[in-house]
Amino acid sequence: MFLPIGAAVALALALVLIFEGYRLRRAVELFGEAARVRALRTAEPTLRRGAKGVLSVLAVLFAFVAAARPQFGEGERLVPRTNLDVVIVLDFSKSMYAEDVKPSRIFRAKLEVERLVKSLRGARFGAVAFAGDAMSFPLTADGAAIAQFLRQLEPIDMPVGGTAIGRALAHARDLLARDPLSSKHERVVVLVTDGEDLEGNPVEIARGLADQGTTVHVVQIGSRTPERIPEVAADGTVHGWRTTADGRPMTTELSAEGEAQLEQIATTTGGQIVRAERGTTGIDRITTALREKMTTELGERVESVYADVFHYPLGLAIVLLVAEALLGEVARRRFTRNVAPPPKSRALGPSSRTTRTQRTEAHERG
Repeated sequence: MFLPIGAAVALALALVLIFEGYRLRRAVELFGEAARVRALRTAEPTLRRGAKGVLSVLAVLFAFVAAARPQFGEGERLVPRTNLDVVIVLDFSKSMYAEDVKPSRIFRAKLEVERLVKSLRGARFGAVAFAGDAMSFPLTADGAAIAQFLRQLEPIDMPVGGTAIGRALAHARDLLARDPLSSKHERVVVLVTDGEDLEGNPVEIARGLADQGTTVHVVQIGSRTPERIPEVAADGTVHGWRTTADGRPMTTELSAEGEAQLEQIATTTGGQIVRAERGTTGIDRITTALREKMTTELGERVESVYADVFHYPLGLAIVLLVAEALLGEVARRRFTRNVAPPPKSRALGPSSRTTRTQRTEAHERG
């Protein structure tokens, strides 16, 4: 893209310089006879002006070559094929502030999701953040953007409270359906939650995902043990514990029905369910399974490694511009100061001295 534009700009500059040279020649012809005008000049600048024009045109051309970011192949490396699409569905309900997983469920979950993204190099990622409602980030090969999207969110940022797992899975399904390449890829949804859905039917949506060939892995953080929920202010500081309307401590625990619901979501799609234990969320187990899948079932591909060499044409463009600025239109002239010779003293011969003596004696006699 940059090379054709650069060639066009360089050609346009060359035509402008040629036209200006033609205009200058016409001005000289209108001023008088060309031979007489040339006789009045102290130097002929035509050749140097042409050289300056050539330097300017080449500098512009090499600048656009540098803007095209040329690369040079240096070797090859094996990377996983990019035919794995992973949608992270992360629970941002306020119960994720519970501290049974240190320093909190949500903090640890975001940290381990970021590790998952970094570990699956070559895969594409999408994200769904949900509580009572959901917001999503489309599929991209830029895993860092997905990690940043989830990192900047907090449960207090969600406009609707609750745990709408079914709505979140529907968002993940729509992300995969809208992407034109996803139908040719292996599709995986990683659901990370600590609660159960009391609003919709997430198992039914999971069956629809299974019919489309999508696997749902479930990371269950919550347990049946009640955990108190910290009261977190808008600035992220903790101010005691959340309480109910009648002043009793507010706790979070997963019911037997909720646990069965999460397990059914996973098994319906051929996925696995992992439960938080020993202070971890369990996402690392899903990461290991997906990484093994990429290196065995999905295979690897050879990728050429290229090095940027744009600094060479850029440096040459700078050198040409400096040379054009330093090159004058005429050669530098050396001026020499003409010093007049001292007047010659006239030597007095014998006859001159005799004549002067006679004149002096005559004057005295007179």
